Order: sequence, then structure tokens, then C-alpha cells
Amino acid sequence: MKIIYKDGTVGECPQEEELHVLRHTAAHVMAQAIKRLYPQADFAYGPATQNGFYYDVDLGETKLGPEDLEAIEKEMKKIVKENLPIKPCILNREDSKALMAERGEKYKLEHMEDLADESEFSFFQQGEYVDMCLGPHLTYTKALKAFKVTQQSGAYWKNDSNNKMLTRINGVAFRTAEELAAWEKLMEEAQKRDHRRLGKELGLFMLTDEGPGFPFFLPKGMVLKNTLIDYWREVHKRYGYVEISTPVILNRQLWETSGHWFHYKQNMYTTVIDGEDYAIKPMNCPGGMMVYKSEPHSYRDLPMRVGELGLVHRHELSGALHGLFRVRCFTQDDAHIFMTWDQMKDEIKNVVRLFDEVYSLFRLPYKIELSTMPEDHMGDEKDWDFAQETLKEAITEMGKPYVINEGDGAFYGPKLDFHLEDCLGRTWQCGTIQLDMQLPERFELEYVGADGEKHRPVMIHRVVFGSIERFIGIITEHFAGAFPLWLSPVQATVLPITDRAADYAKSVEAALSQAGLRCQSDLRNEKIGYKIREAQMQKIPYMLVVGDKEAEAGTVAVRTRTGEDLGAMPLAAFLDRVREEIQAKS
Repeated sequence: MKIIYKDGTVGECPQEEELHVLRHTAAHVMAQAIKRLYPQADFAYGPATQNGFYYDVDLGETKLGPEDLEAIEKEMKKIVKENLPIKPCILNREDSKALMAERGEKYKLEHMEDLADESEFSFFQQGEYVDMCLGPHLTYTKALKAFKVTQQSGAYWKNDSNNKMLTRINGVAFRTAEELAAWEKLMEEAQKRDHRRLGKELGLFMLTDEGPGFPFFLPKGMVLKNTLIDYWREVHKRYGYVEISTPVILNRQLWETSGHWFHYKQNMYTTVIDGEDYAIKPMNCPGGMMVYKSEPHSYRDLPMRVGELGLVHRHELSGALHGLFRVRCFTQDDAHIFMTWDQMKDEIKNVVRLFDEVYSLFRLPYKIELSTMPEDHMGDEKDWDFAQETLKEAITEMGKPYVINEGDGAFYGPKLDFHLEDCLGRTWQCGTIQLDMQLPERFELEYVGADGEKHRPVMIHRVVFGSIERFIGIITEHFAGAFPLWLSPVQATVLPITDRAADYAKSVEAALSQAGLRCQSDLRNEKIGYKIREAQMQKIPYMLVVGDKEAEAGTVAVRTRTGEDLGAMPLAAFLDRVREEIQAKS
């Protein structure tokens, strides 16, 4: 695939960069199509992304509907068919500003002002359209073969809510029509699995206009959530954690000590109590520091593994809210491990083993990313080097491959991020192992060493699920609502064929409940085929059909939600089967 760079040279595109160049070019073609249809359009940013491309555009008072997105895509196809050459040029700062001013591109002019140190800018042109851009791009528009305009949303200029809300128009682009068709098929499947739709259909949770970003969990959703939390507690007990709970609201002084008041306040909800500033916690860490500091510690106490299922609140922009994936209130499954420097490697390995156990249970493979020291870091570089090398050595010794995300660590320490892959190949960043050399310093945490002197511990922040709510959204889509038996809100339903079997159905339900199963009976005066279909729609793992014959023999006719008929069996045999399945969490 031929591409053209900003200096006018043409070359072969490296295979690993092909999709990026295709999508970047598609963003320019889409902008040209928008400009033809809406001459008043003023363009902000239009990058390629991991999954496609978008352009943020100011359309004035114009609002777009689905038919407008179709018109933009149709115009894009015309531009591709015109086979316009894509030509770069480089202009000095004065000429660049004159060009953008002439074309009425106020956002580009403002962007130039942000790049005050740049003496020249590069532009790419196809036909009548000119865009400020670093490139590279395809050499002709006809080389763009497979694309689709997908959706629109709102986006603030420079991601700042004090600025104007622009229209973000998204699209996708691929090398071939076959790749686009495969993507469309994947999206159809993803739509069927959308956790917002399934959450409503299965009675798990609801979202309301009265509380945007604040999900309501319904009875079945609470069963799912609590079962997940029970499992979390079981695993953490085995791995040597204790559990704490810290207050949701704490005063300003604490958040100043932690640094959040100065660096994170725009995402925090604040209030005034007795004339003092307070904040609802956006994370659990400062409370965990206070717990550690509440009593003296010896080196013999370390490592201390302290878990917390803390309810946190963070202000998210309304346009960013998305089901359970992006909310303003969620339960973070935090843990803080306080340790000596020489315990660091073993503790990292212990956390990775815990992650392995949890993620494999949900059939979620993962990839690891190591984020290293950023430019604006705090602390001694020698400590950073030691921490980064320890992270590398720990996962290397465990045989875990990883990629390095240079300079993307937090200002207080390097970290390992675990990116899970669901059954549709989508990735989700959930688990994190974050080393922190700064909060123990800020809160003056200490322990008495073997030498009788006071020392500063080092700390690991880590989450497994990340957010209980978000993880529920992920696994709802991963399993398409058909949760494993141990996790299903309703594990079995008893379906009497006739009214005569209703009493026997109730006795079966009672026996199952007594044995610890989550079950229900469908006693409605409906045909058995209808009841079975309803149970399958509710993703209930087992359906126990009972009639006169089963009542007389003391058996149940067992069917699964996938349509498999397991035949009649004694109730005790069915209980043995499901107990084994639940115990194995298979």
C-alpha cells in the first residue's frame, strides 16, 4: 500500500501501520464530505483510533439524524470514486495562519496558538479540501476501499466542559470489504449482547434520568453482585487478605495530604459540614492509609494485605456515561499491600497468581502492559528503576509476556495493567498492580525494622475486577447474559405441565431452595412450550418440567437453556449434578 508523507515522499506502508493510515485518511475524506454537505462546518480534531476514526466538528445550530450520517457516507463514496490525489505541503507559521483564516478554520487557528514553538505546519489536500495534519496518508482517495460512518455523539472542544460542545462523528475503515463485513457481523453480535439491553430484559439493573450515572440494582442484579462479592471474599481470604471499610466522606485536609484536592478536585463531589470542606471519596487509598497509620507496625507484620470493597464517586461528563461501563458511582474492589522493599517481587507474583485464578474462572485471557516512569514523576529515579525492574523480573520469572508502555506510569510509581479479552475479541482494562512510593511518604507511614529503627514501607495498589459494576457489564456481554450456574441469579425454574402438578412443583421448588439453590416456579396457566421459551429467554440454566408422571415417580424432567433434554431423573440425582457444577464453578 503506497502512502505519502508530509515532505512529499512516497513509500510502502509498513504492515503494522496500514490500518492507522487508512483510518486517518478516512477521517479526512469524511471531513471533506461533511464540508460539501454543510459548508458552515468548522473542524477541530480528526484522528485515527484503535478501532476506527472520528472528527469533532462545529456544525452551528445543525443537528444530525441517522439519515444525515447515511448522506455523509454516500458523499464519502463519491469522493473515493473521484480518485482525488492527496498532496502534502509545508508552510511557515505566518502562511499557515493566513490559509486557515482564509478558510474560516478557527479551531485550527486556536490549535496553532497552542503549538507556540512550531515555526511551520504541514497540510494535506484532496480536491477542494485542505487539512492541517502530520500525515502520512494514502496517495489517492480511491485507495480507501472499505469504510462506514457509524454514529455521532457530543464532545467538548479540548475535552474541557467550559468549552463548546461539538459534534463527534465516528466511523470505521478496513483494508477490504470482507474485513468490513466481518466487523459488521461482530457488531450485530455485540448489539445482541449489549449489557444495557440484557440488564433490562433480565431484570438486573436500571438507569434513570433522575440519577444519570448512578445505577439501580434490582433483586436479580443484587444476587449477581453479591455472588460476585462472595467469590471475591473467598479468594482474598485464601490469599491472605483482611478486609476493611472506610468512610465515604472525609475532610479536605485528608484529600490535601493525598494530593487529590489539588490534582483531582474537578472529578470529586464536595460538600460543607460544620463549616468545613469535605469530599465524597473518589478512591479508597487515603482511607487505607489512615487504617495502617492507626497503630504501630513491626517488620514482622509485613506484608499486610488489606482489601476494601469501597463505594466511590467520580464526576464523569454526561456524554461519557455508558451503562455500567462508565458511571459516577461504583464499588471498587481495592486492596493495598504494605511491605518492605525486599518483599516486593514475591507480593507482585502473589497478586498475579490471584489474577490468574479469577480471570481463568471467567474464561477471560489477558495481556500485560508495563507502564514506566513519566516525565512529571515524583521521587528518586533509583527507586523508580528498582521498582520497574522488580515488576519486570516478577512477571518474567512467571513466564508472562508483556509490552512496555513507555512513560505512562502514574506520577507516584510504575504499574502493570491487565487487559482482558472477551469472546468477541474486545479488550477491557481491569486488573492493575500499581506500585506507590509516594503515598506512604505523604502520610508518613512507618514500621520498625529488625534493626530497631523506623522505616518507610512501600505499597501496592491493586484491583482485580476494577469496578464491580463495570465487571458485571463485561461478563454480561461476555456470556450474553447466560451466566455460569454458580453465578446465575436464578439457577433453576420448575415448570408444571398442568394445574394438577402445581403442588408437586411447589414441593420441588421448596426442596431445591432448602438445598441452597436459587429457584422459582412458573405456575401460570400457559402451555409448557411457552414456559420453556420464557425460561430460555431469561437465560435460566435448568428447567425442571413436571407433570402427573413425574409427581407419581418423584422425578423431574430436566432441560437446559441451550435446548438439551437430559430426560427424567430423581430429584436427588439432579441436586448431586448441580451441586458438583456449582462447587467446580464450571
